[in-house]
Amino acid sequence: MLPLIAIAVLVVLYVISTYNWFQTAKTRLTASLQEIGNQLKRQASLIPNLETSAKSYLKHEKGIYKAITDARKSIDKAVESGKASLIDKASDQVAKLLPKLQVLVESNPEMKGEKVISKLMNELKDTSDKLMYARRTLIDLSADFNRRVVTIPSSFVAKLFKFEKQKGLSTPASGAHVEVSATETKDPKLTL
Repeated sequence: MLPLIAIAVLVVLYVISTYNWFQTAKTRLTASLQEIGNQLKRQASLIPNLETSAKSYLKHEKGIYKAITDARKSIDKAVESGKASLIDKASDQVAKLLPKLQVLVESNPEMKGEKVISKLMNELKDTSDKLMYARRTLIDLSADFNRRVVTIPSSFVAKLFKFEKQKGLSTPASGAHVEVSATETKDPKLTL
């Protein structure tokens, strides 16, 4: 009888610890998504400062102002919605805008030398790096969570308490980002 009681106690302890792991992971997934929103808000607050500073130097570059304003609006909308897909799209929009801004700053010496703009560009780059890290964390957490939902024995606890796979970040399953060209497989050669 004692061995059966010991086995029952071990099973109960396993169920409790696995349940707690799932709950903790769900909380961390939510926090990770909130961190992405937090960094997007930071970007959104930096962009108007960059916009104001850049306007005094680049009156002829009107197109960039519209792109900056659109990026800021999409970030605000995404953060308010709390939806991972909108947050991901807003983050991509800003990520596409940053290289254009960098080229713009580099091609205008009077702007490149401006400390305010340089500082803001560095802040945007730092925020972009933090966004990338937060996205990586969300991807890793959802992968760990989903692995436990489908593997035995934790899948039994997941089914018992109705834990379902987490979506994580949405990424298209096909396209250039999942393909490697013949050129990319060759060893790089440096010429000095």
